[in-house]
Amino acid sequence: MVKRIDIDGNAINDIASFYEEINRVLMAGESWRIGQSLDAFDDLLYGGYGALQGVQSVELVWHHMDHCRNVLGNQATRAYYRDKLRSGSPYNKKLFAEKLEALEAGTGETYFDSIISILADHPSIRVINA
Repeated sequence: MVKRIDIDGNAINDIASFYEEINRVLMAGESWRIGQSLDAFDDLLYGGYGALQGVQSVELVWHHMDHCRNVLGNQATRAYYRDKLRSGSPYNKKLFAEKLEALEAGTGETYFDSIISILADHPSIRVINA
């Protein structure tokens, strides 16, 4: 049986609110939440807890996806990469400098693109643009 899960794209206006919405719909019933990490989002999609626990197949109905594509686009991604590059940051600066350079050259992924790529790696999840 296919489980339908709806994402309210209008509730997403930046990276932080993306995770708030993901936690709202996918972590309902759990006593903990995933942090703001693409790796954590990817791990969540493997199932085992939250709304995906015991689910074989998912239709992820993403309402107002174009709004999300915009708010998680170049500007948000640029700010995200620059934060990773700030002094004292524990992140791989070389990697994030390369990602920022590619983004500014028009060849890099936006944060939204990364989310869609992660979803595409999970064949049991079908994303529907609503």
